[in-house]
Amino acid sequence: MGTQLTLGDKLRAEVGTPRHWSQLDSSPRSRVWRVELPERTAVVKQVVDGPDADERYAREVTALRLAARAESPVVPALLATDPGERVLVLEHVDHRHPPADWIVAYAAALARLHATARPADVGLLPRWKGPSQADIDSFLGLAMALQIPVEPGVADELGDLVRRLDQAPGHALLHGDPCPGNDLHTATGIRFIDFEQASLGSGLMELAYLRIGFPTCWCVTSSPAPLLERAERAYRIAWHAETGSEAGPDTGSETGAEPEHGLTEACAGWLLRGDALVERARRESIDHLARIPHQDWEWGTATARQRLVHRLGVVSEMTVGHPSLGGVSGLTAEMRRRMLARWPALQPVPAKRP
Repeated sequence: MGTQLTLGDKLRAEVGTPRHWSQLDSSPRSRVWRVELPERTAVVKQVVDGPDADERYAREVTALRLAARAESPVVPALLATDPGERVLVLEHVDHRHPPADWIVAYAAALARLHATARPADVGLLPRWKGPSQADIDSFLGLAMALQIPVEPGVADELGDLVRRLDQAPGHALLHGDPCPGNDLHTATGIRFIDFEQASLGSGLMELAYLRIGFPTCWCVTSSPAPLLERAERAYRIAWHAETGSEAGPDTGSETGAEPEHGLTEACAGWLLRGDALVERARRESIDHLARIPHQDWEWGTATARQRLVHRLGVVSEMTVGHPSLGGVSGLTAEMRRRMLARWPALQPVPAKRP
């Protein structure tokens, strides 16, 4: 990766000529610099070449502009753009180490981010894409590889689940990868960054990250139930404050009862997705769930088997008593039990973010 700052004449005319810059860590899909401009410190990001580079850049710019509507900022200000070079110039914000209960403020900020999109924005970003029939086939194939009988009706339950997720109402602005590290904790609140995968859909699909363990992220965390309930309540309160409407019974009750069916189904959807066991560059390649019986691999703070055991536990507990996922509840509980018996050295996923 080159270190030469990409800031053409167009952007220099808008924001000024940099006095100093330094390259920051970033994914292979972008180059990022901290830049000292005449009147401020800024961040310059360039989306690098690739078959989807133009789409990723367009998603990020669109999402940042939609999110800028928030009364209390939830993203850094977008200062300037150069579409020809796929470059963004963003406000620089100082990140502080998050507190132990960081997911509470995170959830409230996520709700405010989600609430910035409006019905008229449908079409500006792609619609959120859930699991598919291929994911169901892979998941049931893993159960059979673990020598677990699949009860009649489970495949139909999962097929109906996938259809419900695909048709889930909502036009929330979804980040697409709301991971620890893509949330900057500042003195004045949380700012989200890196919107290259942004979409529109139901906010429950990202609220589910807290329980299911941040499925698209290198950093997995598992928070205790009381903290999860506080965070989900914070999401619901912030959503209502922004929209005047209820986030729905899917996000739990004011008494801290177990979440209802919408959030449960969002978590079950993430469990099905084998691609959520590997980093983005390796997704949409092979059947990763089929590798589990023969191979474990590390990604960030947990291995693939650790991630899967955590998700199976979450879904098996949440689906107890679910009117449409009773068979899934039993299957996921048995898959988790069988994995722990087969690989007894597996440890729980981390309880704290790095």
